[in-house]
Amino acid sequence: MITTQQPYQDYMGIMDSLKGYASPRSKLTTMIKKGELIKVRRGLYLSGDHSGYSTKTLANIIYGPSYISFESALSYYGMIPERVQAITSACFNKNKNKQFKTPVGLFLYRYIHPRVYPYGIHRVDENGEGFLIASPEKAVCDTLSKFKDIKTMAALNELLYDDLRMDQDSVMRLDKALLNILSGLYRKKIIQLLCDCLED
Repeated sequence: MITTQQPYQDYMGIMDSLKGYASPRSKLTTMIKKGELIKVRRGLYLSGDHSGYSTKTLANIIYGPSYISFESALSYYGMIPERVQAITSACFNKNKNKQFKTPVGLFLYRYIHPRVYPYGIHRVDENGEGFLIASPEKAVCDTLSKFKDIKTMAALNELLYDDLRMDQDSVMRLDKALLNILSGLYRKKIIQLLCDCLED
């Protein structure tokens, strides 16, 4: 039996723990069927009796490099009113989006340019679990970077406050200096519009 306090387990570690059995792979299959282990994706498992795992930490582990962003980060910071069911992260691998439907939730990964990836990311510890998440400014930039044809302040305001339902006070409190730095990296008209809007 696996006797680790760590809820996130990989295939090789499990095989090592089960090496005393005649057929470790058969034992693994049995443990999954009995609910002793949860198969999250190929090569990644959770302890079936461990309720202390963090879906935010799991989001970083399932596919990476990645950090939580977009609607998930905006919800985390209270910038949008909705509770988000899926956890959406940013990644820069292979210029395509990915998704993983797992027994513990849906995890979405949206591509961003490698040029902007490393900036504006924080490590957060929550209930003893660590994960990477975009700063509020980075989450807003990631989100806005996916919209095209926003050319005016009026269109931006409609997107921010009507369509995305962002809290206006939270937007106005964004770090203008950081946004200006990020704007130069994203090279998107819509993000420069946001910087101009906050300067007015």
